[in-house]
Amino acid sequence: MKKRILSGMRPTGRLHLGHLVGALSNWVKLQESYHCFYMVADWHALMSEYENPKGMAENSYEAARDFIAAGVDPERSVIFIQSHVPEHLELAMVFSDLTPLSWVERCPTYKEQLRELKGRELTTYGFLGYPVLQAADIALYKADSVPVGIDQLPHLELTREIIRRFNSLYNKKLFPEPEPILTKTPKLLGLDNKKMSKSLGNFIALSDSPETIEKKVSQLITDTKRIYLKDKGHPDTCNAFSYYAIFADEKMRNEVRNWCEGAAIGCTECKKRLAKILIDYLAPIRERRAKLSDSVIEDILRTGAKKARETASQTMDEVKRLVNLAV
Repeated sequence: MKKRILSGMRPTGRLHLGHLVGALSNWVKLQESYHCFYMVADWHALMSEYENPKGMAENSYEAARDFIAAGVDPERSVIFIQSHVPEHLELAMVFSDLTPLSWVERCPTYKEQLRELKGRELTTYGFLGYPVLQAADIALYKADSVPVGIDQLPHLELTREIIRRFNSLYNKKLFPEPEPILTKTPKLLGLDNKKMSKSLGNFIALSDSPETIEKKVSQLITDTKRIYLKDKGHPDTCNAFSYYAIFADEKMRNEVRNWCEGAAIGCTECKKRLAKILIDYLAPIRERRAKLSDSVIEDILRTGAKKARETASQTMDEVKRLVNLAV
């Protein structure tokens, strides 16, 4: 039998190029070797968006649409919305009972989010405990592995600690300790040279039209050291070239480097050519996306939630017997 993995994304806005190169492309590849559970993590989104949750339901369905348009196959992977599987919260409740407060307080991801999401009241019980819910997400499907970047390793280790404590307390190795599948994520900054973020709006969405892509790319900050057209550029430190490095073929990358270093074309022309590359790159996703009607997405998510619950309910029956709750 294939080993299992669990991964998800929060529906706090439209999915963008960063999600594509950082996770979705890898999700598609993992389908070949693993039994994959991919969720729209709306409970996790609510933890930061509870003051203004407008649009979150729509974003959840649009995220699922992007999953499938990017190549996640509902015939090979279980695609579902987290809140449609109530067992996530049931297991999170059990895990919260046995997780020491000090474990979640030291979580680096929690501290980072507090710094990034300024202006919001996030010193809440739910937001502090989101790593516990994430541990429950993973354990609920007895995931053997989790695809993560190297910066997320401490967070996964917390999941492993919680699972280890549960298995030890109840003298049964019910849950495997998930191993990381380290993914090398290409560095892709936002259009403003800052970290790509849905809250900053500095991204190109997978659902953007060609016209929108052209407009956004025209605003991309390029080589700040290149003032005049005659000035030679510095592609290795130019944000535009980082996009070429990911989305263009080797021949085009070499041509762009030569143009830039030799001052053969200006940044405006360079961005026009980049826009064309991104439009062509995203064309298959846009085409598949356009064919996915609302009723098709709803059916896929309904089926996905049913499949997810079949596994989740079996796990919770085992958990309840171990902690001596009535089944």
